[in-house]
Amino acid sequence: MTHSPDGSAPLLDHLEELRLRIIYSLVFLAVGAAIAWYWVPGIIALLKAPLLQTQLYQAGKVQLVATTLPEQLLMSFNISLWAGLALALPFILHQVWLFVAPGLYPQERRYAGPFIVGAGLSFALGALFCYAMILPPMVKFLVDFMQGTVSAVFSVGTYIGQIVTLLVCFGLCFELPIVLVLLTRMGLVNHALLGQWRRFAIIGCLVVAAFITPTPDPVNMFIAAAPLYLLYELGVVLSRIFQVKPQGAEALPETGHS
Repeated sequence: MTHSPDGSAPLLDHLEELRLRIIYSLVFLAVGAAIAWYWVPGIIALLKAPLLQTQLYQAGKVQLVATTLPEQLLMSFNISLWAGLALALPFILHQVWLFVAPGLYPQERRYAGPFIVGAGLSFALGALFCYAMILPPMVKFLVDFMQGTVSAVFSVGTYIGQIVTLLVCFGLCFELPIVLVLLTRMGLVNHALLGQWRRFAIIGCLVVAAFITPTPDPVNMFIAAAPLYLLYELGVVLSRIFQVKPQGAEALPETGHS
């Protein structure tokens, strides 16, 4: 293609490439959602498991009900969409990589596999950690707070939506090491700079944990904050491993002194 002097042709090429990658990503998402649709009853059973362990539910004082006519259908669509995203995530990440790869150096393109696998596993581990460590004590605390003196009727759509939101939030939070590696490869940060930000990272982890755990007790907050900070430290280690060492130019300062 002949490029115009104002550079419009390269811009159009990039936009066309972006459009293509978005279309492919949406196709993968649609296929994943279609596959997940048949597993919706089983997924609902898994999401209900923390509620079944509460004293109030076992005493027969908790009910999950549909409060509107289309609630069950909309809830099923919501579950299949998020589960489909989880299934399609490696393929979508591959499309992201194909879009950014032409702008990378040949030696950087070999990180495609670790990036895709690492991002996918990080999201899955975050959701699994939330399901195993956060949801049981959180749901028990909230449901049994009045020690069975009141009965509870929960909207099934609201309950499932809140549980799915927590799973997605923890999955995204566990992407922190991957994000730090990408920022390191872009030359925006390095391990020394991240080490200087530790005190802010601790505060940030506590704030994020308080935001994504809807219980006021500090135990759940620290259960959520501890792995987030460990992920930050993992990001610091990976930043040292994958740091950029440009030739003929100074890297980011190793200390805060000029």
